[in-house]
Amino acid sequence: MAHAFDRVVVVFNPNSTGDAQERAEELKSGLADRAAHLPVDLRPTEHAGHAREIAREEAVSGSPLIVSVSGDGGYNEVVDGVLKAGETTASAAVLAAGNANDHRRVVGRRPLLDAIVDGTTSTLDVLRLTVDGEVRYAHSYIGLGITPVVALELEQGGKGSLKEVVTTIRAFSRFHPFAIEVDGRRETFDSLVFANIAEMAKFATVAEDARPDDGVFEVVLVKHHSKLRTALTAAKAALRGLGPQPSVREYAFRTIDPMPAQIDGEVLELEAAVEARVDIVPGALSTVR
Repeated sequence: MAHAFDRVVVVFNPNSTGDAQERAEELKSGLADRAAHLPVDLRPTEHAGHAREIAREEAVSGSPLIVSVSGDGGYNEVVDGVLKAGETTASAAVLAAGNANDHRRVVGRRPLLDAIVDGTTSTLDVLRLTVDGEVRYAHSYIGLGITPVVALELEQGGKGSLKEVVTTIRAFSRFHPFAIEVDGRRETFDSLVFANIAEMAKFATVAEDARPDDGVFEVVLVKHHSKLRTALTAAKAALRGLGPQPSVREYAFRTIDPMPAQIDGEVLELEAAVEARVDIVPGALSTVR
């Protein structure tokens, strides 16, 4: 079967705490056995943000499949780099090797090696965050409120099941609600998530009907209440799911104070008094599943 891509570029962090390099080398070996005609290039990253640079550089030449051997955050860099390359025939995929792999768990239909050997691509939507003219793409979700606060605490407190529980509890105890302007009205939230997939944070079902190929995204909002009520909402997401959520194509807001935002596991800081807009870009990402 003819492939939709002419080569495979495998991007990984050789200094990651997981097994990224080992998994990258296993993928190359597997492709050598099952698709020997397909060139495979291993591209280790050298610094933060390098995966984005590699993806953008590779995307403008030929029709590569750029595989990120990482978690959701590392894959975000690759997706962002590919889409910022402009008009391109590049595809992207993720081989799970990080702490959080929500995208691969939800979107993947078979082992990645099998999907690459098959060579058939399909398209997925992506989220686009525009802040004062600056654009950042997301494959799965954008979160405000408790979501990025926990992510920042995890960066400092370490990952691993017990550490994550302790860190999450600590972040929750320190958390304060945030306010933004929506349609000229001041609104106060504990959490606001724009979801392109149904699940996040390994186990929480936040938007039952969310699909990454339906041309819309779901808005999962938790208005400010007591910490007990917010905790119960989080428990419901983990145990039963939050059920269907409103679907939109665009959501605009204005920040009031500086605040963090989480984009597929990566955290960035939004400045005070900036105009922000999240919209969906249908079918923007070519991938293998």
